[in-house]
Amino acid sequence: MKRNYKFGIGAILLVSSIAYLMYAGVEQSSAYYFTIDEFLPRRGAMAGEGLRLAGRVAPGSLVSNTSSKGTEMTFRVGDFTDDAIAEVDTIPVEYTGIVPDMFAEGRDVIIEGTYEDGILHAKSVMTSCPSKYEPELEGQQAAAY
Repeated sequence: MKRNYKFGIGAILLVSSIAYLMYAGVEQSSAYYFTIDEFLPRRGAMAGEGLRLAGRVAPGSLVSNTSSKGTEMTFRVGDFTDDAIAEVDTIPVEYTGIVPDMFAEGRDVIIEGTYEDGILHAKSVMTSCPSKYEPELEGQQAAAY
């Protein structure tokens, strides 16, 4: 009987430990996902929270500098289809790290980080593929590899 009692306590401790580790992992990695239009009205309430923000890098806003920590960048993201965008409709972003290959002004990006003091402090920046592919023009041929 004593052996079954010890086995039961050990099993309860093991299951409790695994449940706690699962909860802690989900809690640390969870982030709200917003588009710019969804985020702008809620930005005050989201201060200090982890979030993912989808938007487009505003033309003329990218400033980058290479340092020992990686590339330090500041830029603004917004939700627009042309070059006319008001600065109040954009969010300033600060990022230090490895820049994705397709990152450029006017590209769609997904930024993960925290929003504090009016600035989105990015932990990661991901670019998304263009949502619309242009058809091959008549008379053009694909380059042979």
